[in-house]
Amino acid sequence: MASGPFRCAFSRCEIMKQRLENTNAGDMEFSSHGGWNRMKKWISVCMICIFAVVIALSGCGKKPAAPGNTADGTNQGAGGGAGAGGTQPGAKFNIGMVTDIGGVNDNSFNQSAWEGLQKLEKDTGAKVKYLQSKSDSEYIPNLNQMVKSNFQLVWGIGFIIGDAMKTVATQNPEAKLAIIDNVVDAPNVASVTFAENEGSYLVGVVAGLMTKTNKIGFIGGMDIPVIKRFEAGFKAGVAAANPNAKVSINYTGAFDKPDSGKAAAATIYNDGADIIFHAAGATGNGVFNEAKDRLKGGKKVWVIGVDQDQSKMFGNDVTLTSMMKRVDLAVHRVSNDLINGKFEGGHTVVLGLKDDGVGLPADAAKNVPEDVLKKVDEYKQKIVKGEIKVPES
Repeated sequence: MASGPFRCAFSRCEIMKQRLENTNAGDMEFSSHGGWNRMKKWISVCMICIFAVVIALSGCGKKPAAPGNTADGTNQGAGGGAGAGGTQPGAKFNIGMVTDIGGVNDNSFNQSAWEGLQKLEKDTGAKVKYLQSKSDSEYIPNLNQMVKSNFQLVWGIGFIIGDAMKTVATQNPEAKLAIIDNVVDAPNVASVTFAENEGSYLVGVVAGLMTKTNKIGFIGGMDIPVIKRFEAGFKAGVAAANPNAKVSINYTGAFDKPDSGKAAAATIYNDGADIIFHAAGATGNGVFNEAKDRLKGGKKVWVIGVDQDQSKMFGNDVTLTSMMKRVDLAVHRVSNDLINGKFEGGHTVVLGLKDDGVGLPADAAKNVPEDVLKKVDEYKQKIVKGEIKVPES
């Protein structure tokens, strides 16, 4: 028996056939005139049946859903993925990250991590999302929210999320998690750390060779092991390049206090320093603000940025160079491993100079002379070869 749209068409044709037979009932004579009239009626029936089939195919079947958001919150628009001619490899993956209190717009490691996930979305079709933490108390709820929402991988960005991630990983052994700047001992957590001391050594060489006052500053955020690695490497690089230079140290105690960074910078500049290296997240924004204010007043001072090429945010007029820490590459790499079925929980990756995980920007020559960059490269090669062991604390 016909079904669906064809049943609709069959019914309509039967009705037309009955009407025609009723019209011709009792008329059994066939003349040239009468036969032609009956033939025209049969042709009309056939045309009507064809038209009915077309209408049925478009109207009797199930109406397709319009593109847009589905019940699970994903998007089925026509662009990209399967709609563009084939499903992207990460189309079925939801990958998220939880920031520390510095926030996703810190011009530092949180922002770099988010840029890595955004690139992953573009490259693989994975859906990415972040939750911003405004206080320590939000780490566990934010991590749990993503785990319970069935994100296939959840990142925690920053050393201070370590304890919260350990708790969430233990409570959710089937979840896959990853962390930047800390090592969490759990079989379902991938840990990524960096040899910040190696990259900081190189910008220490730059500062030591370019200072005109032999007074240099270092401003840290919280006094934690990862920031101590920045400090230790920087001081060692300055000492290697210029034993006569003195480095002043100031820890603000926060990664989200630009005003504190500005005040700390003012103190160090007032003491005669002409270069400050910061490793303070969004607090470091205040260091740049202080340098810009002094430049407006006619005093030339420099800032060495951190994590990203911060000249792009704060300009080449105050940014001497930056210690690049490729959090974006690390987040992209580990997330892509998950998509390709190669996620390694319980494993720690350390990225240093030999991995291009840390170092100077590609266009560092904007403010750093070629002879200084040549010296920097000499030190870099010695570190990579193991001829120089950079201290971590």
